[in-house]
Amino acid sequence: MEGTLLLSTKCVSSSLKPQHLSFSSHQPQSQSRALARKIIRKWKQEECFDGKDIYVDCVPLIRSLSRQKMPHVAQELLLEMKSDGLLPSNSTLSALMLCHANNGLFPQAEAIWDEMIHSSFVPSIQVVSELFDAYGNVGCFEKVNEILAQIRSRNLSLFPEVYSLAISCFGKGGQLELMEGTLNEMISRGFPLDSATGNAFIRYYSIFGSLTEMETAYGRLKRSRFLIEDEGIRAMSFAYLKKRKFYRLAELLKNVGLGRRNLGNLSWNLLLLSYAADFKMKSLQREFLRMVEAGFHPDLTTFNIRALAFSRMSLLWDLHLSLEHMKHEKVVPDLVTCGCVVDAYVERRLGKNMYFALNKMNLDDSPLILTDPFVFEVLGKGDFHASSEAFLEFQSQREWTYRRLISVYLKKQYRRNQIFWNY
Repeated sequence: MEGTLLLSTKCVSSSLKPQHLSFSSHQPQSQSRALARKIIRKWKQEECFDGKDIYVDCVPLIRSLSRQKMPHVAQELLLEMKSDGLLPSNSTLSALMLCHANNGLFPQAEAIWDEMIHSSFVPSIQVVSELFDAYGNVGCFEKVNEILAQIRSRNLSLFPEVYSLAISCFGKGGQLELMEGTLNEMISRGFPLDSATGNAFIRYYSIFGSLTEMETAYGRLKRSRFLIEDEGIRAMSFAYLKKRKFYRLAELLKNVGLGRRNLGNLSWNLLLLSYAADFKMKSLQREFLRMVEAGFHPDLTTFNIRALAFSRMSLLWDLHLSLEHMKHEKVVPDLVTCGCVVDAYVERRLGKNMYFALNKMNLDDSPLILTDPFVFEVLGKGDFHASSEAFLEFQSQREWTYRRLISVYLKKQYRRNQIFWNY
């Protein structure tokens, strides 16, 4: 397929005007070389040559070639530049290295890296980050370790950021031993643990490690006198919830601090979710009241955690009171709230009484899902919620309202059960 490539490059003696060149994403080597020569000719026409060394910066062009999966053209461009006495800038070499790595040509990328690492050029932390990502995406973690050792041996001014990048790369790949070893090495070399690295450490142990390893990582963060932040709390909470360790989750949240205002309602909502997941309704109500007494205002997620529990337990009066409370707090219901009401009444064969509760919300609003997704990870989605999402996805051209979704859903239920709902 033919396309148009915007050539936007510059050399040290003048800046070049953008040019448009036609290319194909599947060009043989001869055509790649021809395109590279055409680019060089256009540079020469700009008359930026004065007999001295010319350093050419063509980072935007190489990045474009990389996105188009054309590293062969980028390599031919470099060869043509050198044959014409043009020298690639350091940023151009970095871009070409990443172009090779991101397209799976790792030997070529390694050759450029070795050239850079043994010169006076110091690659930027962004370049190292993208190189780590490229190797991590294909599972070449030993190569990441090798690059880390090369940077350390040259004593480049990239620490401690490069350690944090390596820890993140190993963690995302589930390489916990490599992650642990890199962290220990970082600390032994006198680089302190920072908040971002400590929280990342906890997240990866929460995903790939045992609960004991996760708790050990959390203890290390606390000893470093850094606070666990939003993502770390979510990751640890999910790990406990998946193992149904509700008591240990409650202890964690109390240890983190239910009163931390910078977290908003996150800790309280997770605590309520742990009780809702186990259908401990008295504990759920008790902690909800404690939350309000502590000066926290329930948000939509708070109300929907309770509504889902009330709906599953068919506690229709509690569900009705929760909707009244939402209205008092000026919290606008969403599709999840509506689904809790519909599912509860349909399950009890009380379709004709359903609007007693639904009239607490504006049924002519456009459907929205504003509840924090972590609720669905634990409690799942109700039947009305799941069905409505399917309608909204496959018939998006229609202007849906809650009222229309309810109508379609009840007709579906009627056809399924042959029961007439008077709505």
